[in-house]
Amino acid sequence: MQYEFGEFTLDLARGCVLRAGEEIKLRPKVYETLKYLVERPGQLISKQELMQAVWPDSFVTDDSLVQCTLELRRALGDRTQQILKTVPRRGYLFTAEVIERRTGHVPLPLDDPFALSGGPELSSAKAAKKRYELPAPRTSLVGREQHVAEASRLLLRGDVRLLTLTGPGGAGKTRLAVAVASAIAGEFTAGVQFVSLASITQPDMVAPALADALEIQQVANRTIPQLIGDRLHNTGPFLLLLDNFEQVLPAATVLAETLETCPSLKILVTSRSSLRIYGEQEFLVAPLGQDSAIELFVQRAAAVWPDFASTSETAPAIQEICSRLDGLPLAIELAAARTKVLSPGAILDRLQNRLQLLTGGALDLPERQQTLRKTIDWSHDLLNDAERKLFRRFSVFVGGGTLEAAEAVCNTNCDLGIDLFEGLSSLVDKNLVQHTDRAEVAPRFTMLETIREYALDCLTEAAELPATRRAHAAYCLVLAEEGNPELAPADRARWLTQCDLEIDNFRFALDWLFQTFDLEWGLRLCMALFRFWDMREHLTEGRVRLETILRLAGSGRSKERAQISHFLGALATAQGDYPAAEHFLEQSLTLYEGLGDQLGIAASLNALAVSARDRGDYGSAQGNFERSLACWRLLPDRLAIARCLHNLANVVKVRGDYARARSALHEATDIFQELGDESGAAWSINQQGDISREQDNLVAAREFYQRALSAFRETGDPWGCARSLTDLGYVDCEQGDHFAAHEAYREALQIFAGLGHRRGMARALEGCACLALAQGYAARALTLAGAAAHLRQLISAPLPQAEQLKLEQRLLPAWKSLTGTAASGAWAQGSAMSLEEAIQYSLEEPDFPISG
Repeated sequence: MQYEFGEFTLDLARGCVLRAGEEIKLRPKVYETLKYLVERPGQLISKQELMQAVWPDSFVTDDSLVQCTLELRRALGDRTQQILKTVPRRGYLFTAEVIERRTGHVPLPLDDPFALSGGPELSSAKAAKKRYELPAPRTSLVGREQHVAEASRLLLRGDVRLLTLTGPGGAGKTRLAVAVASAIAGEFTAGVQFVSLASITQPDMVAPALADALEIQQVANRTIPQLIGDRLHNTGPFLLLLDNFEQVLPAATVLAETLETCPSLKILVTSRSSLRIYGEQEFLVAPLGQDSAIELFVQRAAAVWPDFASTSETAPAIQEICSRLDGLPLAIELAAARTKVLSPGAILDRLQNRLQLLTGGALDLPERQQTLRKTIDWSHDLLNDAERKLFRRFSVFVGGGTLEAAEAVCNTNCDLGIDLFEGLSSLVDKNLVQHTDRAEVAPRFTMLETIREYALDCLTEAAELPATRRAHAAYCLVLAEEGNPELAPADRARWLTQCDLEIDNFRFALDWLFQTFDLEWGLRLCMALFRFWDMREHLTEGRVRLETILRLAGSGRSKERAQISHFLGALATAQGDYPAAEHFLEQSLTLYEGLGDQLGIAASLNALAVSARDRGDYGSAQGNFERSLACWRLLPDRLAIARCLHNLANVVKVRGDYARARSALHEATDIFQELGDESGAAWSINQQGDISREQDNLVAAREFYQRALSAFRETGDPWGCARSLTDLGYVDCEQGDHFAAHEAYREALQIFAGLGHRRGMARALEGCACLALAQGYAARALTLAGAAAHLRQLISAPLPQAEQLKLEQRLLPAWKSLTGTAASGAWAQGSAMSLEEAIQYSLEEPDFPISG
């Protein structure tokens, strides 16, 4: 697909903007901003809509969007002022005439189940809600136009559900797959999702990776393929692109089950080997033809040396280079990068010598893979000794690392012999390492997977693998243990963000520690990562890792074993797997009692109470909280006493003992304030508002919620802010201030969405439902309530029985005011919404002014 406006062309297949055939360099977010505007010419796009489209999974400020539009105006020149209008306080308007041209589009047969009932053009409203997550290409695609068309035709056939792009490393499978997905994305009305499996080495981690990518929460008694089927049910065609599948081939059965449970799904896979499952269509990614290979070489050479051009003198050497490299894109790019210091003739001379040297390579490797290895060998030989040392040591980073991380791992003994920054810069110049620079995080350096595998071989040959991987594990351990329990909210948020970036390194480190049976560090790293797994909802991965280390640790009565069992119980509780939670927590309690560890006993009782509370057994919950509190009072940890009092108040409040709840909260607040924990005090103050609300004293409830919100804002606790805002929204709605209620729920939803806190989002959606009913919109109320109920079902987080009953009573007028068909239809509409659609729907302004 191409969009032409003026002298510019937006080429979706290549992921770039062209002027007179030449690519204009744009940052990925700037490109996404332009693409969203160009696809909606003449429409007024609000800042909020544009930010949600460009940063769908992040909470950003207007500054990020303004920076993107400024960069866009600079890149496109003076005419941008006329074609991109800023409408004060309303948003942006793209005014240029846009001509749409479909390139390489393959029409669908009329009887194809994936054909769009409304034709290939999507309405702007539907397009805005569509999930579209593909990596933005950093270079243009050369010589693959026919392959894109052929693969697209195959994937769009009604009888093809799984298409696997196979070929050797460095053949360009990933780049081609992204181009294919981009070219036909319009045919998948439910969306397109890219999932990289490069960092995953265990087949049983593939399913959790799919769940994470699709933002699906694990629930008990449902497999991930079944949950994917639930998510995509009645949403229309959806395309899943899985990259680097060759190292997890046994997980092909997961794909087979997923396809079985989800008829509207198609899967595009890149792999060095076929998956060998029924229904698979294989597509071999062949080397580039001679002309395309030469074009790629010249283009990439010009990227490192702008004055480079193919001349009558250099053309024969370039042609021979491309021939010797079998047309493999990665090999050609590595060779072209050398034009910065060598002529094509000199490159050919060195390449010919290297090929002759390596003709006796391993015969069990495919010929193309041997050729690629020769190319990397040659690039490696261009490095000096210090650069080679850095190159091989840096290979232990999966998904990249920062300069600080490289210093800690690659120069542990101060024996590198080169300034680390200069060394990495040299490797970047030689296309052996890539550099990414994002404003919100420290600059990161990464390796292509094929090159990283080669570098790991070098590390093994140099007998440095054990020491370097231990240094890498040590770095990961230090980083993970920085997330100690007492971090302030702002520090906790920064640590979580850093862990998000390093998750692949954590996985690689744990693999090594498990393989070498380093139980001491393995236990420490697992325990340190528990908070990350829990707060970022990597629940299945956390359970797999914790169960593995528990099994490796064997039987015995160790404190670490008791703590791992405790963490397993907490994760099982979060998943709604209450039988497993009770098993692990009882095991933890038994171990702590055997060790005489009073602190552990208190913590286990508290966790057992939380699990009982979440499954609705409030009697057991109160009993265990009281036992836990009695233990804490015998220990010097007053902060734990305050937290237990807060939890106890929550349960006795549900059971109607308001006096006991208020007394516990007063004591908890006093302790929190005494210890300087203002965020903890704010949570207890907020819960006092809950008690006042339960007793219909809305004036007092508002006062408590306002006090808590002010404290949360002052301490920088976003979770607390969002919770107080939802509670204030309830009070505002009950008191008839609908505008204030709408604003409170809007802000709460945005905060919860930015945090990825699904229970919070469900609570805010339920509040929006009650607000809609108060405004007279019964159907809208049931749609929002249906969306919230569906979200709670997905994450296995039902409302407590008392709260559920109250919600049903508040929504009862909506059910009575509509016919049975209309009411059930509105509820079903909400239940079918994705989380993103539900949030967008809830934030839309009502069709009439909000009363105040």
